[in-house]
This record gives sequence, C-alpha cells and structure tokens, in this order.
Amino acid sequence: MRRKRSTLIAVSTLIAITLTTAPSPANAQRAAEPNQVNALTVRQADGFATLAWQPVDGATDYQIERTPVDADNTPTGAPTIVGIWRPNRQINQEAPTFADAGFNPGDTFQWRVRARTGTTEQPYSDPVTATTTAPWGNPANPGQQLRTQWETTHAAQYTSDTDEYAYTAALDALSDRVRVVELGRTVQNRPINMLVIGHPTPPATPAAVAATSPVAVNCNVHGNEPGDREACLIMARELAFSTDPRTTDLLSHTTVLIVPTINGDGRANNTRGNSTGQDLNRDYSLIRQPETAAYIKMVRDYRPVAGYDGHEFGNSRAGDLPMLPPRHQNVAQPIFDQSQDMIEGHMYTKGAEAGWWACPYGCEGGGNVGLSEETILRNTLGLKNVTNSLLELRSSGGQTRPDEGNTANNRRRKTYSALWTFQQFLDYHRTDLGDILHARTEAIEFQAANTGRLVFRGSRPIPAHPAPHPGDSPPPLDAPPANLILDNAPCAYKLTDAQYNGARTDGPGGVGTTVAQRIAAHGWKVIKTDDGYYVPLNQPERGLIPLLLDTLGVEKLTDGERIYPTLTGRRNGPLVVSGFTCAADATINGPVTVRAGAALVTTATTISGPVTATGAAGILLADSTVNGPVRITNTTDAVSIIDVTIAGPADLSANTTGTDSPLLVGTTIRGPLTCTGNNPAPSNLGIANTVHGPRTGQCAAL
Repeated sequence: MRRKRSTLIAVSTLIAITLTTAPSPANAQRAAEPNQVNALTVRQADGFATLAWQPVDGATDYQIERTPVDADNTPTGAPTIVGIWRPNRQINQEAPTFADAGFNPGDTFQWRVRARTGTTEQPYSDPVTATTTAPWGNPANPGQQLRTQWETTHAAQYTSDTDEYAYTAALDALSDRVRVVELGRTVQNRPINMLVIGHPTPPATPAAVAATSPVAVNCNVHGNEPGDREACLIMARELAFSTDPRTTDLLSHTTVLIVPTINGDGRANNTRGNSTGQDLNRDYSLIRQPETAAYIKMVRDYRPVAGYDGHEFGNSRAGDLPMLPPRHQNVAQPIFDQSQDMIEGHMYTKGAEAGWWACPYGCEGGGNVGLSEETILRNTLGLKNVTNSLLELRSSGGQTRPDEGNTANNRRRKTYSALWTFQQFLDYHRTDLGDILHARTEAIEFQAANTGRLVFRGSRPIPAHPAPHPGDSPPPLDAPPANLILDNAPCAYKLTDAQYNGARTDGPGGVGTTVAQRIAAHGWKVIKTDDGYYVPLNQPERGLIPLLLDTLGVEKLTDGERIYPTLTGRRNGPLVVSGFTCAADATINGPVTVRAGAALVTTATTISGPVTATGAAGILLADSTVNGPVRITNTTDAVSIIDVTIAGPADLSANTTGTDSPLLVGTTIRGPLTCTGNNPAPSNLGIANTVHGPRTGQCAAL
C-alpha cells in the first residue's frame, strides 16, 4: 500500500476560525501538580473545538470536561465529561488532540483535561474558557443569512424536503456561483437536485464542468442517515458566499457537485431504502431504480474525478469517521491506491491535527462490513475510475463521547464531523489533483487494455494501520473464491435483441428499463451487427462490464455470450474486416480495411499499414500501434481510440454515433490530426493526446 507524504494545507477561516485561549497568567504561574495536564489550548472551528495538550508520561487515556459558562465565566450548568482520548484515536501520540462537538455553536464553555493511569484519575489541567464559533454566515448579509431547518431548530429537527428545496433555490437565486440542476425524479416524483458550484460562475454545460476535473459529494443515500446531508447543505452555503481566499481559489480551479438527497422518498419517510424498499446503495451498478440511474448518468456526463459518499454507522465502539476506499478487485490498482492515500495519507493526518478519529470502516469491533459488492457506490465509482471513499458517521457517541445521550448534541457531532471531512476532501483534491488525474489516466489505460483476470466478487485487503492508530479491526479480507475468477477475459459480450431491448420487470412496480437503456446510462460503447449487439471490453469501465453481462456475475443484468479474439499472432497481407473481428496480441503486416456495417476491436496489436474504415458499425482500438495512417469516417455506432500510437496522419470525420461521443484518449499521433463533421464531437475524457503535427477541426483542443 502506498504511503505518501502528508499534505500540508493552509487552514482558512472558512474551516477553522482560530481562537486559542491560554490559561490566565495567575494560573500559568502556579506550579503544576504531578501528572497534571499542561499547556491546554482550545481552537475553535466550524461546529467543533479542538483541544490540544502536552502528553503525560504513563497516561492510559484522558478525560475531557466541558462546563457551560456565562460572559463572566460563571458556570451555568454542571461540568460534564464529554470526551475520552485514547491512543488509537490518532497517528501521532506526541501531540494529543480531541475534537469536542455536540454543543450549540456560539455558546461559551470552560474546558479542562485530566490524564488517567489505568482507572486512576490524575489532576485536571488549568481551565480554558472560550466562545465557540457561531454557524457560518453573517446574519446581516443576503445569502449568508440563510439557515437550514436543522440549524434554526438547534438540531431538534432535520431539514424537510420542502425546506431543502427552498434553501437550495435560495442559494441558486442569491449566488452567481451556484446552479441547481435536476438530475431526475424519485419513484414518488420528488426532484433529485444537484448543486453545481464554481467561481465566479459554474461552467454552463456538463461537458464544460467535466473539463474542470470536478468533485462530487453524495450526501444521503440511506434516508434514515441524514447527518451528512445537513453538512452538505451547510457547506453549500459556505461555498456559495464565502470570500475566504481558500474558497475562491478552490472554486476557481474546479467545480463542486453536491447531491444533498438522492433518496428523497426515504428521507421523507426516515427509511433506509427508497419507497419501493430498495437499498439504493445496492443498486448503483444495476440501476434498477430511477434514483440510482439519475446518479450514474450524472457520473457519465459530469465525469467527477473524486467523490465521497455519506453514511451513518451503528457501531458505537468505532471511530468518529470510519472511511473505506473502493475495494473490489476489478478496480484498477492506481484508483485503489489513490483512494487509500486520501484516507490514510490525508484524513488520518488531518484528523490527528483537528482531533477527529478517522479510521478504517469497521474500526474497533467492526464486523463483515465494506465488502466487494459492485452495487455499492464506492465500488461502482472505483470501477468508473473515480478516486473516492465511503464516509460513516458513528451514529451514537459510545465510550469516547459519553455525553451524547443528548439527541441534539449527538446530531451536532455527526453533522459537523461530516462537514470537516467534506471540506478536507475538497482541500485534498485541490492539492493532490495532479496525482488524482495521473491515477485516473493510468486506470483508464489499464482497463481499456483488457488485461488481467476478472473477479466477480472479492475485495482488496485493507492492512491494519500501524498501532496504536485504529487498525486493530480492519475490514475482513473477503478474498475472491476460485469459482468467481475468470483468468481468460473475453474480448466482448454479445447480446441478442431480446436481451438488449427486451422488457424488464426488475424496476418499481414491476417495470424496469431495458438493458440497452442501462448500458447507455453507464456510457458504454455498443456495436450492432447483423448477428447481435456487442459490448467490447477494451473500454474505460472494463472492470464493471463483465459483472453485469457475464454468466458468473453475482448481480447481473443478463447472461451475455463471451466472444473471444478471432485474430491473434502474426498475419501477413491485407485484412478486410466484415462482421465482428477482435484482434488481441496480434501482428498484422498489411493494410486493414473495415467494411460498411462491420466492426474492429483491438488490444495489444500492431498493424503495419493503414487502417481505413468507411461506414463501419464500430472501431475500438486500445493499447495498440498502427504504423500508418488511420481514417475513420461515417461510423454508425462507436469509435474509441485509447492509448494507441499512430505513425501517420489520423482523420475522424462524419461519424454519427448518436449520443455516444467518439473517444480519442491518451493517444500519440505522429502526423496531423483532423476531425470534422462528427456528431457528437470527439472527447478525450480529460486525458490529452500527443500530436506531432497540426490539429484541426473538432480535435483541435484534444
């Protein structure tokens, strides 16, 4: 597992308004008692306070005491133990910190900390008094004055669907940075809205947003887990109106996509599933429900390069913020590594600074959680080459937060810990975008090469993080069973018309969208020939395609027919392609001509001669070399050129592939590149091509 350097990020007033109060001079001069905590400081942040102190030799843990006080520092309530610091909370033991949350922001408190050796309590530190940071936004400023229902009721109520719509509409109306778009509708016809946030204004189209390497936060898939949703709504206000340099810099370099409530029906009814009872986080690959279909289409069109998915976790012994990367073994290694770096390289480090306990999903006392189902969003996104993580908010305070029998306090801790996480996620994207994009490029090229085995269930291991940080109960290994491994990957899957276009009964009310519609929602290329519909595997989402179309698929759409390469090894002389031809690990010494209505798919193949296709059904070239010119015109279904070296001019013209853009991705062309009259225009998926010659027409910027 890769362990990168810790990324240092400037903490802005948006995330943490620093207000550190030291002990009074009189107290500071008093001699410390044996084993007394010294140098206690309290730094105020967005909905929480970070306590820091010098460690005491031999201490087993520390108790954090909080007392409400008035403006004269007179107690207005009883002192309460609100936190327990234990060594497994953070990666650096030399500088213990604790994020105290669960109070009403804006109130004033006194804090003390004491060490314990075993069960023996040591003397308290000198007290520190400070006023906590009020909810973000100046009440006198339009836009900033907006508050959610959760905020106005002091966490007594969650924000209703109608209040959410009014709040997000107000953000849209009052901030040039925000545009609210409707991604779709729930089963019960509630809108699924997404906030598109950029500076000074967000890009106007999905393609333009995609060009900014956007980030996406999915806030509330399980309707009875709303803490992340409230955090998202607060963060949206901060992003919409803050003049903080960090915020304007961030939004000037990317676009933030926030989906507050994909499961509006479940949220309205406070149920885990949607109105049909479907757990939507077991449907992102199958997309049987309109909610998941809307999200997956968004991923296809807006192409986020990084994402977070918000949940709540019932294990009261776990950390504050259990996190987990995409573990499915078909996820490309660079995406898994980058996701792990975001969690362990960034969140663990920053959590130790802020006092939050970030840990692997499961943490202490974890069970069989975080496995390999491709239906889970973090795995689906990983299979779509998105660096991402699941976030769990521990739903009850547990042993380390003993004061959270108070419902409002518990809700505040969950929500503000989520807000901290999402803001850190944005900072990670800002500072590590180069690494994120490099991982994405490597993943797409690896997937399109169609190399390596296919695993139908099985997770990458999450090794325990070095003690004493919480790695004592990492997620289970979940190794793939032998009967769910396919070592010899096919070139493509062929579907009959009945399989591809036939009626389905697996949707709401027994009516489902067709396989054709779901494949289109995923954005996969399909080639129609006289004998069926072909879905090649030399595509960016190669790891996901077999899970839905192979007979070994555990949760699949249909049993497609495996099509293996028809051309391997050496072939001398001209090649005329009719029907569907797949070349893998082949050497073709001669010109290649693809006839009208035919299809050519290649991987790891060298062609010494020109490639000419006029009126073909599909041309998909990946991880290959063409020693000659390439001319592809009037294609009807699919064009894809990924990680190919072309020793000659390339011409993509008059290809009309419906809603499916031709791809020209990460390719080197030793000659001119011409693209004219393609409908739609070609795309490079944000991965630039190298062209040794003039670029003209639609490919001028690719």
